[in-house]
Amino acid sequence: MAEKLKIIPLGGLGEIGKNMTVIEYANDILVIDCGIAFPDEEMLGVDLVIPDITYLEKNREKVRAIILTHAHEDHIGAIPYVLRKIQVPIYGTTMTLGILGTKLAEHGLLESTEMVTVSPGDYFELGCFGVELIRTNHSVPDSAAIAVSTPLGNVIVTGDFKIDPTPIRGKMTDLTRFGEYGDEGVLLLVSDSTNVERPGFTMSEKHVGETLESYFKNCDQRIIIASFASNVDRMQQVIWIAHKYGRKVAVSGRSMENILHVAKTLGYLEIPDGVLIELSAIGRYPKNKLCILTTGSQGEAMSALYRIAFAGHKQINIGAGDRVILAASTIPGNEKAVYRVINELVRQGADVVYSKMAEVHASGHASQEELKIILSLTKPKYFMPGHGEYRHLKAHAQLAQSVGVDPSHIFISENGRVLEISEKTAKLGSMVPAGKVLVDGLGVGDVGNVVLRDRKHLSQDGLIVIVISLSSEDNSIIAGPDVISRGFIYVRESDELMDELRRRAIDVIERCNDDRISDWATIKGDLRSDISNFLYQKTKRSPMILPVIMEV
Repeated sequence: MAEKLKIIPLGGLGEIGKNMTVIEYANDILVIDCGIAFPDEEMLGVDLVIPDITYLEKNREKVRAIILTHAHEDHIGAIPYVLRKIQVPIYGTTMTLGILGTKLAEHGLLESTEMVTVSPGDYFELGCFGVELIRTNHSVPDSAAIAVSTPLGNVIVTGDFKIDPTPIRGKMTDLTRFGEYGDEGVLLLVSDSTNVERPGFTMSEKHVGETLESYFKNCDQRIIIASFASNVDRMQQVIWIAHKYGRKVAVSGRSMENILHVAKTLGYLEIPDGVLIELSAIGRYPKNKLCILTTGSQGEAMSALYRIAFAGHKQINIGAGDRVILAASTIPGNEKAVYRVINELVRQGADVVYSKMAEVHASGHASQEELKIILSLTKPKYFMPGHGEYRHLKAHAQLAQSVGVDPSHIFISENGRVLEISEKTAKLGSMVPAGKVLVDGLGVGDVGNVVLRDRKHLSQDGLIVIVISLSSEDNSIIAGPDVISRGFIYVRESDELMDELRRRAIDVIERCNDDRISDWATIKGDLRSDISNFLYQKTKRSPMILPVIMEV
């Protein structure tokens, strides 16, 4: 029986983030990208969300490598956690591995990880696969699509991309190479769907620079620019513009400082002599001679911009002499946090500019016409929309049909669903594990639905703890019951209710003794049920009830 080529998304479909795609044939597996997602509002206390790699763990002897398209968190952020389970080489471009290296160093994994630097145009073999990186444009340098030659044909995974004819550094997306693959034959295209709802072409990063420069001209204020830390081209433009207008540049925010260091060391940033200064030195210069680059464009609590806005920054005090530019689009779900920071900056007297007011941000993702170009150049036999929520995947499928892709050859998949391709057919097949693994502090996967449910319960209704000491001889009450309330009511203002809870707890214990019930699990269950029912009748609230019984 002939082997089938399997394409298995473990993340990135039906969601934004957590990108991970598995390509499998016979005894060989390649993994493309390995990213995180950020927790939604229901995931109380959770720091990160990473893909479930149970399938890879079960097939670890087949995994040849992880290949990275670019250095954004939603494509590389899960690698430190995955490497603890499976040790495999990591392939990526110079900048991608440079940024990844700082992350691995923080986790103590840099020395033990094999990282292989490859450049667009390089071809290498891993198991039965041949791999080539194709140069693309994105909002972080050194991005690439991954072309994989398999025994059944060529598979191209675009990663995040756009077509920028005027990139800040380097060349535009290598459309020629995409076209050459199209002429040779592309079995399957998996393409970025993030901006599929946007008509036309995505704005060039160079246009953002022109807009930013307009805010430097004739400005006698200190300029503070908040941007994504990984947007090295944005950083480069700000440095050039600041130098042109005689301003010094300081950087605030650990992630931006780290990426600036990596980009400068690897030659991806051109910094004129004397322009960059330490943040601690800003007090030596007049405000109209300063520009500060900072993180916090998404309103993240405790980010540099957040601390600046709320007077929590040690070195930067905001005021009427400041112009703050948020050179980033607001990620869906972050609107409330971003506007809270904007409102506070305005309240402090700053002049605030953000993307809804001016073109101070350009997306790194292709819009409809760019997506059509890639589809038309590659002429794929089969097409699977990638990286997007369901509405994005559906819209991308319709876009593919509009340029001539056979509707029966388009597969809107989901995380864990196996796309099986044989010599003559392709179909969506079985499921593999592909859930969400939650990272909370140092714990990976130890916070599940039950814990989240309890956290939500506590956040909404609070907690009542009932502490009772019972005799080991006859289960009679020795001390208590003591009632402790957290997040439910303020005890001092509710003495009568607390007294009633104590009386009811005593009644439950005495009733259990009368019925000769000595099993503590049963006693706790009766306490929990009785107190819960009583509190709901009295308050229409349902706090978590936690009975604590001690034997004396």
